Amino acid sequence: MRKIVATLVVAGVAVSAAVLGVVYSGMINVGADDPHSDVVHRLLEVARERSVARRAADIVVPPLDDAALVVQGAGNYQAMCIGCHLAPGLAQTELNQALYPAPPNLALATSRRDPAQSFWIIKHGIKASGMPAWGKSMADEYIWGMVALMQRLPTLTPAEYQALVAQSAGHQHGGGESAMHDHTGSHHPQAEQDEHAGHAVAPTAEAPEPAQNPEQHIHPDGKLHQH
Repeated sequence: MRKIVATLVVAGVAVSAAVLGVVYSGMINVGADDPHSDVVHRLLEVARERSVARRAADIVVPPLDDAALVVQGAGNYQAMCIGCHLAPGLAQTELNQALYPAPPNLALATSRRDPAQSFWIIKHGIKASGMPAWGKSMADEYIWGMVALMQRLPTLTPAEYQALVAQSAGHQHGGGESAMHDHTGSHHPQAEQDEHAGHAVAPTAEAPEPAQNPEQHIHPDGKLHQH
């Protein structure tokens, strides 16, 4: 028995040393343009799905068919989600093409999830995937608004989706909003089509005049910074 235990300990130490050696050697390519092997990808996928399902199991889903809730969700989805998860009439964006793992296109019926799981993912995010934990700045009622919109998203035409966005109050979720991740207007389906067709898209605002004082400069958001 002692021999077996000793053999297992030695084997465990050897395996751990080998793993650490590979990690510290830099052999593992962490580049987002170098996909995982099929085995690793499948393992991570199963771990993610089981983790989300377990943690979302006890979430009580409120009624999601309220029209006002869907409209509210459309404004936040347009501002916060379409750069990665696309929308009806929007086939791709620069960000969507560059992320790995590739974010799902939520305008497709095949991407539709259980509402409780969608809520959990939006609120808590997914480690090492580019999916933020929006619950750090977004109240639950606004997260449910996005879930309500997502449940309808695969059934909407581009015009219907844009109509919902137009009816909404835009990016608003109970405090902490910023323009840094606001994609409103920058990924309108027609604008995307024009851009990929090689047509110039007219800017929506004049660029700020350069500061005259060398001790000052203007940030892209228009704020003056004094050195």
